[in-house]
Amino acid sequence: MATEDQTLRLGVNIDHVATVRNARGSAYPDPVRAAEIAEKAGADGITAHLREDRRHIRDGDIEALMASLRTPLNFEMAATEEMQKIALRHRPHAVCIVPEKREERTTEGGLEVAKDQNRLADFIVPLREAGARVSLFIAADPEQIEASARIGAAVVELHTGAYCDLHYEERFEERDAELERLRAAAAQAHGLGLEVHAGHGLTFETVGPIAAIPEIRELNIGHFLIAEAIFLGLDGAIREMRRLMDEARA
Repeated sequence: MATEDQTLRLGVNIDHVATVRNARGSAYPDPVRAAEIAEKAGADGITAHLREDRRHIRDGDIEALMASLRTPLNFEMAATEEMQKIALRHRPHAVCIVPEKREERTTEGGLEVAKDQNRLADFIVPLREAGARVSLFIAADPEQIEASARIGAAVVELHTGAYCDLHYEERFEERDAELERLRAAAAQAHGLGLEVHAGHGLTFETVGPIAAIPEIRELNIGHFLIAEAIFLGLDGAIREMRRLMDEARA
């Protein structure tokens, strides 16, 4: 039976509920309603990424989420002055800093911490002082992990996108090598005193080996759950993901 230290949390990212809403410029589907369903289905937290271009989550969504959530909000954002001000105004439980490009479809790769550590070190100080747990979204790279620990992050979130892509491209040897990199990265980060999270691209097929990595404490999953909700309902999709995570952890 899992001990408390081995518990694996599930953060549900609701960005793409807002994507569907914005496609028609309507008021529905409501991301806050999705967050409430996720909480009832067993999510341990809600993730929302307020992008600079506001392509999915909007400022009003963050306001509404902060007012209604019973579980912690993980506020994903780029390392910009505008986003820092928004985070400091709302004071979410956690802030996850991610790389962001206007032209990308989704977050590509991890944050470059090592080459930007002086700026990032200064950037996260006010967020930490405001009580937010600061997480950095990074690749499974020893240099980035060491830099994240140096600048005072509490958490690193390991980018699992490459692992998932390789799986679906049936490049299984490369997938397994990437999985080993993720395992080594999780052990390294844990050894440096960082809490370890992981996410990006995870599905029912790919979640098991990641959930089984003992140092990982939280998975953040969004797009697949929102897509699978078309077939299973959001409650059903989240409950099945939770079951697979718990099974792999056990």
